[in-house]
Amino acid sequence: MPKRWLIYPHDAGRVQEFQRAVGVPAVVAQLLLARGIRSPSEARLFLQAPLNSLHPPESLPGAEQAAQVLWQAVQERRKIVVYGDYDVDGMAGCAILFRALRRLGAEVQYFIPCRLSQGYGLHGEALRELRRQGAEVVVTVDCGIASLEEARLARELGLTLIITDHHLPRAELPKAEALVHPQLPDAEAPFPSLSGAAVAFKVVWALCRLASGSSRVSPAAREFLQQMLGYVALATVADVVPLLGENRVLVKHGLDALRHRPTERVRALMQVCQLEPPAPSSEDVAFALAPRLNAAGRLGQARLGVELLSTDSASRAEKLAQFIDQLNHTRRSLEQSIYQAALKEVKALSDPDPPALVLAGHKWHPGVIGIVAGRLAERFHRPVVLLSLDWNQEPVAVGSARSVGEFDLYQALRACREHLVEFGGHAAAAGLKLRPQALEQFREAFCHWAQQNIPPHQRQAELVIDAEVPLGTLTLEAVRQIEQLAPFGFGNPRPVICATGVELAGPVRTMGGGGRHLSMMLRQGPVVLRAVAFGQADWAPELTNSPGPLAVAFEPVINTFQGRRSVELHLADWKPLEQLSATGTG
Repeated sequence: MPKRWLIYPHDAGRVQEFQRAVGVPAVVAQLLLARGIRSPSEARLFLQAPLNSLHPPESLPGAEQAAQVLWQAVQERRKIVVYGDYDVDGMAGCAILFRALRRLGAEVQYFIPCRLSQGYGLHGEALRELRRQGAEVVVTVDCGIASLEEARLARELGLTLIITDHHLPRAELPKAEALVHPQLPDAEAPFPSLSGAAVAFKVVWALCRLASGSSRVSPAAREFLQQMLGYVALATVADVVPLLGENRVLVKHGLDALRHRPTERVRALMQVCQLEPPAPSSEDVAFALAPRLNAAGRLGQARLGVELLSTDSASRAEKLAQFIDQLNHTRRSLEQSIYQAALKEVKALSDPDPPALVLAGHKWHPGVIGIVAGRLAERFHRPVVLLSLDWNQEPVAVGSARSVGEFDLYQALRACREHLVEFGGHAAAAGLKLRPQALEQFREAFCHWAQQNIPPHQRQAELVIDAEVPLGTLTLEAVRQIEQLAPFGFGNPRPVICATGVELAGPVRTMGGGGRHLSMMLRQGPVVLRAVAFGQADWAPELTNSPGPLAVAFEPVINTFQGRRSVELHLADWKPLEQLSATGTG
């Protein structure tokens, strides 16, 4: 799908004034303004993100109460179970809380439901089994805020239940000994967009205060908390919460912890990813570390991810990291197979321009279809629902959905709920189940809702471009200055820059596993730079055969290989120069 380019307009005088006021290079001032940062004080806070700007535990509703219940349970030697989720956020948050409690001498274990057989959230049978095994206190991480029935069951079983979560709460809240959540009704938290692991971290921070007998934790507890910031960074980047405000502080200092004080567990994971110093960056987390941990959850082995993040044995950590890396290779193979099958389904559709895609396949792995749905949504700029039929002889189809633009998936599924067995999620991503015989009715209802609720201006993908610059200005020092805006991710994307009048300086080559990526050299005048297009092998024929000069949009990065640093361009889009309108959009 061709994208419409929106090049951000800049006032040269305003940029110069802001540059002087903040004390930053012109390119950084220009990019800060493009991100809506207007005051010098706001800019300095954004760039520095000091650790002391973190909001204390008492600012998070329920955190101190949860810590007090847990501290009492530790002192009374009650058996505690940390009940996590099977994604990176749940694994990391579970490991943070488990390691903190074990460090305090608690009798503690963890439990992660199987994605394939149990699904997300608290489960009644799991609670019964934990109680049979002697559990007395259950504390959730990244789940539970919607578990009304399960909370009632926990009380009936005699379990003390603490819920820590960050998913949107419903009108009715579960009854628990403590509810920890940044968006509780009638409670004011200074930052509402924390990850599940960050919520757990705040509880642990409060717990360390209680154990230290002071608002200032002991030096050993401080060192532990700083290490655990690395786990919070893993979770925050992986869970795609906005890297702004407090999340930016958590990730910035969490990445520092991963670089300078990594645990043996994270070091083992970085080794299988072949990450070299000064890694990891937020992109390394998003595209190397997190996918491996997520692969364990997607293939029903999430418990191994928590074990990797929790084990005291360096040799066990190495073996687990290697096994999880193998799972990731399996996940990639499954993903590519389902992606190709889904593309065939798209080509076979009678409507050449559907408002949404609802695709189904037999025995598509339910742990992988969410990734494929995301790839298809990005490629076709349509909401996508993928459904797996006949998985393990299940009588219902299991589905995963991904959105684009401002389309609210949760509201769309809610409008189509008469055709569904169950559904859940949020605006950007959701899960669902339906009976196979209801597939066609659901497809029709979902596409109709998309047709009615996606405005015309949102039906073409847009690429926001921060600036247009000549390639010759992208020196190592210039790109190093741009890196001051890191960590990059959702809510604070890496700047996208465009250049015009660019030519290929050699053949376009495929690279990477399965030849999914492209590598090429681009020339503008005397300047030649390497460019990489990740996951865009389909561009190769058109790029190779495109006559005349090009306009290219890209993210400039510093590539480090065998100790050598160079500027590299990560292509976001390209057009023949003739297709770029006179206003800079096309």
